[in-house]
Amino acid sequence: MRPALLELLQFSLLVALAPLLTGLVRKLKARLNGRIGPGLLQPYRDLLRLLRKEVVLAPNASWLFRASPYLIFAAIWLAAAIVPTFATGLALSRTADLIALVALLGTARFALALAGMDVGTSFGGIGSSREMMIASLAEPAMLMVIFTVALLVRSTSLPHIAEYLLMHDVGIRISLLLGLLALLIVAIAENARIPVDNPATHLELTMVHEAMVLEYSGRHLALIEGAAMVKLQLYVSLVAAVFFPWGLARDFGDASAVAIGVGLYVLKLAFAGAVFALFETSIAKMRVFRLAELLGGALLLGLLAAIFLYVSQEL
Repeated sequence: MRPALLELLQFSLLVALAPLLTGLVRKLKARLNGRIGPGLLQPYRDLLRLLRKEVVLAPNASWLFRASPYLIFAAIWLAAAIVPTFATGLALSRTADLIALVALLGTARFALALAGMDVGTSFGGIGSSREMMIASLAEPAMLMVIFTVALLVRSTSLPHIAEYLLMHDVGIRISLLLGLLALLIVAIAENARIPVDNPATHLELTMVHEAMVLEYSGRHLALIEGAAMVKLQLYVSLVAAVFFPWGLARDFGDASAVAIGVGLYVLKLAFAGAVFALFETSIAKMRVFRLAELLGGALLLGLLAAIFLYVSQEL
């Protein structure tokens, strides 16, 4: 199979499986709380319902407010596509760099924050300011994780990182464990999950992501909600590619290897969904003023990971 066809398959899988992952998390959380909960396919129905609705815009909404949903979805979709999911060496492998990934995520976050402030509502301004506060602490932590992995692999290319960990016995390294913990905290914060934010609430004083999208409707809201689903899948794929790259296909001519890679990727998504549901039902939401402590801990873990790996390699 050609790399371009596999890349197209990866683009399709990202859009097809992202709502299913969100539906799985919601279903498992409901079952753990003793409720039946919505079906696994409910996120697909919600997106279709929003796509069919008419777009309602505020009178003072600018072109930025209308263009931001398309930019946000495109940036996050492209960022997710450069992360190896079931195979390495795809058509976008040359651009699959961790620094480029951070830049794409930052672009989407910046557009969302501007859109939240564009209409001038108080809730949008609160959500945007909180989003930027979280980003200012989460991005340095993620960069420290990137530096840690780059010290080990001597590259920030995601396919090279995945292939290196597949072909070399790196052993048990405390630095990689610390980097994994830091990346998990960043993933929770970036996706507005508990304990950072509750995606199921609409309380004005606590919400972050929902506050920025209160003025959106119709297809614009569908694009933003779809981007949030793809972003959750992106971080699951990133953790799997960097720390658990088992099953990634390297031989494009072997259809069975590609099929195994796709199957194992689906299993990784299912396992991640179960972990998210179990974690979110066993912990309460934190106060906004304590988020700096949580993300500061992630930054410290990333810094310690880089220091420990550098010292161990020097020894």
